[in-house]
Amino acid sequence: MSIIILGSIFAGAWLISTIVFVVLYKKKPTGTADDGSLKQIVQNVKDNNTNLQNVFIQTIRASELTTQNTINNLSLVQKQEFEAISKRVNDLTFRNEDRIEKLTLQVNQTLTNMREENEKALEKMRQTVDEKLNTSLSQRLNDSFSKIQQSLESVNLGLGEMKSLAVGVGDLKKVLSNVKTRGNWGEVALSTLLEQVLAPNQYKSQVQVTPNSKERVDFVVSMPGKDGHDVYLPIDSKFPLEDYNKLVEASDTIDKDLIEKCQKNLYKRIKEEAKSIKEKYINVPETTDFAVMFLPIEGLYAEVVRNVELLDTLQNQFKVVVCGPTTLTALLNSLQLGFKTLYIQKRSSEIWQFLSTLKQEFEKYVALLEKSQGKLADASTNLEQATKSSQKIAKKLDDVGDLVGLDYETSEVQQKIDISSSEIDVKQKTKKSTALENLNKALNGKVVDKTDDDKDDNSGDNLPVAE
Repeated sequence: MSIIILGSIFAGAWLISTIVFVVLYKKKPTGTADDGSLKQIVQNVKDNNTNLQNVFIQTIRASELTTQNTINNLSLVQKQEFEAISKRVNDLTFRNEDRIEKLTLQVNQTLTNMREENEKALEKMRQTVDEKLNTSLSQRLNDSFSKIQQSLESVNLGLGEMKSLAVGVGDLKKVLSNVKTRGNWGEVALSTLLEQVLAPNQYKSQVQVTPNSKERVDFVVSMPGKDGHDVYLPIDSKFPLEDYNKLVEASDTIDKDLIEKCQKNLYKRIKEEAKSIKEKYINVPETTDFAVMFLPIEGLYAEVVRNVELLDTLQNQFKVVVCGPTTLTALLNSLQLGFKTLYIQKRSSEIWQFLSTLKQEFEKYVALLEKSQGKLADASTNLEQATKSSQKIAKKLDDVGDLVGLDYETSEVQQKIDISSSEIDVKQKTKKSTALENLNKALNGKVVDKTDDDKDDNSGDNLPVAE
């Protein structure tokens, strides 16, 4: 470090002397009288540089010696420290080896004990798991076998039912393959719908709607007409199953030409059936001016309804309305609602007539009550007058009570007066009960001819009046 500092000082002094020399050299022009002094200055600078170099060399040498001594001392100190550190490291290594050996022995012993304990625990666990697995596995196997057995029994039952169903399907296919049986099946479906919606007296089966004709429509709905004469709505069941099955099979093959051909055949069959219904079962005024064709399968009905042109032809040309099971139910419900409306209108006139009769009878009853009330008022007045007369008579009789036998006559007159009062009360009660009976009869709709209304009750006139 000191060598670096001295070198820096020497370099700075040399640089300063050089700068001074250059400056002086530039100020003094050449060829003047001062060349000698300039040379002297240069010589001085050189001498100074030489002295500086010598000083610098000596200083460097002294520094090298000092540095060498310092390095030697440091080396000796480092050697001593290294020997001490090596000794400590050796001691630590020996101690660590001893500790590691002891720790290794302890770890090995601990691991041995742990392994033995784990083996014992694993053995116990294995035995427990084996026992539980055997028990649970046996139980599960038994349950699985029992479930499998039950499933197999269910499958056997299902197979039996499938066989029965296959036999039933075969029988149904045979039934539907027969035209007559298929027609009967459609009639049964139509009959079921009619029974669910209409009353028994609102429809008929196998009715001859055209005179001198052997043709009978499957069902008719009785609709009220003019003058109490019923008008029939013909409903006939048609079931062109062969043409519909051919169309379904053609739809599965995705053959456009075959599908169109089957559709044309089905539409042609429907038109023929509609024409037959029009010619056989529409007979105005015995029937309505239209009839209903019932198709018992929704798929067949949907196929027919999809063709708008066919529907227009059936309704306008043949006067036939096509219905499936759902639409026929809706039609019958609307007819049933109309029947109820007509019945209510018919019964409403009877109710008004009954109310007018009841009003007349009630007016008669009110007049009778007013007349009875007047008679009762007259009787009450006569009774009051008789009571006052009897009191006057009794008072006069008391004044002459000393006559012989007068008490007997007085008591006899009083008895007659009491008897007359009781008779008046009885007659009043009788009139009230008669009025209530007449009211009940009037409410029951019976006309009461009152023959005794004009009879005058003069019971008050028969009372003894004291003069």
